This record gives sequence, C-alpha cells and structure tokens, in this order.
Amino acid sequence: MGKLDNRVAIVTGGGRGIGRGISLVLAREGASIVLADIDRVNAPQTAQEIRDLGRQAIVVHTDVTNPDSAEAAVQEAVSHFGRVDILVNNAGVVGQHVGGGNITLDDWDACYQVNLKGIWIMSRAMVPHFKEKGGGKIVNIASIAGRKGGPGLAHYCASKAGAISVTQSLARDLGPGNINVNAVCPGLLWTDMWRQLEAMIGGDETPEVVDRRQVFDAFLSTNCPLRREQTPEDIGMAVAFLASEEAKNITGQALNVDGGIELN
Repeated sequence: MGKLDNRVAIVTGGGRGIGRGISLVLAREGASIVLADIDRVNAPQTAQEIRDLGRQAIVVHTDVTNPDSAEAAVQEAVSHFGRVDILVNNAGVVGQHVGGGNITLDDWDACYQVNLKGIWIMSRAMVPHFKEKGGGKIVNIASIAGRKGGPGLAHYCASKAGAISVTQSLARDLGPGNINVNAVCPGLLWTDMWRQLEAMIGGDETPEVVDRRQVFDAFLSTNCPLRREQTPEDIGMAVAFLASEEAKNITGQALNVDGGIELN
C-alpha cells in the first residue's frame, strides 16, 4: 500500500532532474503519472521507467507558459485516466546568464514565464476539475533561492520568491474548495540546472568544466549543516507527503528540503 494508491498526478517538467525524481517517487507510492513536459526526449524515457515499476504513465507535450497548451494537457489527462488528483508544478529554468551585469531581459522573462506564470497557468487550468470532483492537491516546486536573494541570480531568486507567494495566495483562495496548495523548496541538487550554472560561472561549457562541481561542492561544504547534497528523490518524498492525506490539514506552506541551509 502506498500513500497515493489509485491517484493520478500531473508533473510538469517531469522528464528529467527533479521532475523525474518526483515522478518516480509518486509512482512508487501508487500514483499514475502524466508527464506534462516540453522535452520530447527524456519524458518518454521516464514514462517507461514508471511503467517498469508497474504503474501507468503517459506523456503530454506541454508548454506551461501557454494557456491553451495547459488546458489541453489537463483535458488529455482527465480523458485518459478519468480524473486528476494531484498537480505538481515543477517546470523551471534559470535563464542563459548569471551575474548581475550579465542577466538579460530575456533571462528575466524566461524565469518569470516558466517559474512563476507557469504555476498560475497550470493551476488555473487544473482548478475547475478539482472543484468539480470535490478537491485536489497542488504542490509547487519553489527553491531556497526564493527565501532570500543571492548574488548573480536576481531573476531566478525573484521568480522563486514569487512561487512561494503565489502558493500562499492560492491556498487562501482555494481552501474552501478542499484544495490544498503547498510548495517544496529544494536545496542543492546536482542536476542539469546546476551543471548549467557551473558552465556559466566557469565561462566554459566543456564537460571538464561542467562536471567539475567546484561551485556546487564549495557551497555545499560551507553552507549546508548536514554536509550532504539533496537528491531528486528527497524532493519527491516531500511532494508525496504533501500530496497525500497525511497532509490534509497542511496548506499554504513552503517546506525546505535543503539539509538545513535555510532555517525558515
């Protein structure tokens, strides 16, 4: 018996990185998974991994910045499975540049469109179905970067702070409809996004630089009380809890999963 037996979950950006970890954990807990992803390569591979676990999974090509695409994803999920119980707004980007003098307007717009507006668009598409069926769970993936600003990542930090704020607002708005809305704030995970940051900061995209983990390991060793990195599975377990009936009276909260980096 799993926490999420007979539930159906949509996971945006569920094909790789944190999204893949979330999708696999939810599947292990009994859920059928809809991978709503713009990635046409990794999402099908993750879907097959889920099927190998004995769970159902489909891939729906989805652009979370496009309201029509979001509506279509929800409709396809409901049509295929008959219902959706959980929405995980995981899709996220960091832009193409870091550093205060290097961040462009395109970087700002990308973070805003995907990391913040995408949450609103997908939630708005999902809420009518939740209200019709008498409730649901929304879990937004924010970041400890949304807890306080950090050097060189103003665009990303601002979008993730907004993700926490919109979580609180949606929780107040949707609570009377038996819809819980919470956020998870990941800490340090060695994912493709961090590899991208290593390349940006190192000024070199060759594998030797990208895989060196200098920035990642230095931050981890000096800022994380538990002195260990977090994993996509760690984030998935937090999401599974918040999406389960064990958390039925938790809403409007942002849970740090970061080894103690941020203590709020």
